[in-house]
Amino acid sequence: MSTVRVLVGTRKGAFILTSDEARQEWHVDGPHFGGLQFYHLKGSPVDPNRIYASQTDDWFGQVMHRSDDGGKTWTTVGNEFPYDGLPGTHQWYDGTPHPWEFKRVWHLEPSLTERDVVYAGVEDAALFRSEDAGQTWRELSGLREHHTGGIWQPGAGGLCLHTIILDPSDPNRIYIAISAAGAFRTDDGGQTWKPINQGLRSDYIPDEKAEVGHCVHHIAMHPSRPGVLFMQKHWDVMRSDNGGDLWHEVSDNLPSDFGFVIDVHAHEPETIYVVPIKSDSEHYPPDGKLRVYRSRSGGNGWEALSDGLPQENCYVNVLRDAMSVDTADPCGIYFGTTGGQVYASADAGDHWTAIVRDLPPVLSVEVQLLP
Repeated sequence: MSTVRVLVGTRKGAFILTSDEARQEWHVDGPHFGGLQFYHLKGSPVDPNRIYASQTDDWFGQVMHRSDDGGKTWTTVGNEFPYDGLPGTHQWYDGTPHPWEFKRVWHLEPSLTERDVVYAGVEDAALFRSEDAGQTWRELSGLREHHTGGIWQPGAGGLCLHTIILDPSDPNRIYIAISAAGAFRTDDGGQTWKPINQGLRSDYIPDEKAEVGHCVHHIAMHPSRPGVLFMQKHWDVMRSDNGGDLWHEVSDNLPSDFGFVIDVHAHEPETIYVVPIKSDSEHYPPDGKLRVYRSRSGGNGWEALSDGLPQENCYVNVLRDAMSVDTADPCGIYFGTTGGQVYASADAGDHWTAIVRDLPPVLSVEVQLLP
């Protein structure tokens, strides 16, 4: 029987939750690196034993870890330029005379086909690639060199590159999102980039044709339809059917179209999930009721999913990398909260249970179905 593995990054360590395919009883392993912030953990789709982890600290800066035995042991990688005496900084050598200094790694994305290739999105916004399992890194500098780079502005969380989507049908196509510059696409492996923000609307951008400037919170894609993208932005849930060239709103009957997460059902490309938050100043569920909203029609109509979720006095948030889906049948949906709960549904959202409670605030949730 397969194993379901949920990787949870929190403000005070990393946790690994495992269950069999029934997803009824869970084993909690952790904290790994207790007391330290883990913005993101991601397992390799090529090697089930490999996990990458991004540990960050406001004083000592960024540290990268890799496990090759499913999280039993860890190796620190990518630190050719370790702590340099400055708080909150880290450096990777990028092939230029001066290493690239940045604050933290927000997102890790292992290659879909190559065991030792992994991408990292950092703050301030840049994209890096490693071809030796995280030991050394090279910046895909065409992104920062885009002619709009000089006018990118940070969102409330910083100028962070937080979303990386690899196209399974085209190894040269990558989608990324930056808060608050917008979404970009490369069709040549990262040499050149195209802003893909047409159709987005933001109150603070008067020019409807502005190339950049929108605060994109997250993007999701079903691997069977790499040209169809779903976006949760700073207000509005959006959809594109042409690789991001044009977006249209699909917020429809949501109680609020502000939120951070969005994901797609593993087997139903038109079924998507969001967790609405009351507003950009009140980061908690409307009316204190934690509900996941599901659309089975790609955004044309939403239903509230609340069975097993707290429906009064709930004021947690769900951050941008804190939702994931497994590929079991029926599809499992998972999300973590700033209150330290990780909720799971083994029936595509119809019923929910807290598979672990009282963790530190959850920053990221990633899940894999392992052989």
